[in-house]
Amino acid sequence: MGEGSSGPGPAGPGKRKAVCLSQRPGGGGPIGEDHGKGGPRGNDGAKRVKGRKRQVVVDTGGRMLRAYVHPANEHDKWGGKAVLEGMDLGLWPRVKKVYGDWGYRGLRGFLEALGLELEVVAHPYAGVRGVWVREGEEVPELPRVEGFKPLPKRWVVERTFAWLGRNRRLSKDYEQHPSVSEAWLYLGMLRLLVKRLARAA
Repeated sequence: MGEGSSGPGPAGPGKRKAVCLSQRPGGGGPIGEDHGKGGPRGNDGAKRVKGRKRQVVVDTGGRMLRAYVHPANEHDKWGGKAVLEGMDLGLWPRVKKVYGDWGYRGLRGFLEALGLELEVVAHPYAGVRGVWVREGEEVPELPRVEGFKPLPKRWVVERTFAWLGRNRRLSKDYEQHPSVSEAWLYLGMLRLLVKRLARAA
């Protein structure tokens, strides 16, 4: 976990800030409303998502640093690479570690080339479909978590998506072009930060 701040507040002096990288299905409107929309779209059969996905990088307080929107048929790994390639890391010199879910495990080498460390936050059984045992041996029981259990760090970026989803324009993917969807994500975060500053003034 390194020295990244674990709470919602900003990291203190001398601490290395960490960022969370995640994706969320951008989706479309209710059934039938996606028909005829322009712009690139796709279908992720594994996640049962049609339309687009949203990739965001946030700090440990959930404030969005960068966003990228792409068709749903592109793998999360390539979306994560695209969102990180466009970042000017000189603006965030204290960022040393990236937390991501299981879909971003293939980015380890790419992040190391940028001088960043990747920590995959996932359940211990993630990616395990079965085990081989010798004949006559008992099959070990795979650890499973019953019900919903939030994982460390992952809830930070999910909370950011919840904040952004309160904006009507971001509740569904209404836009024709991904660049417009990205602009609305930035505007939604800007609105949230301005409201916080106004309350603190």
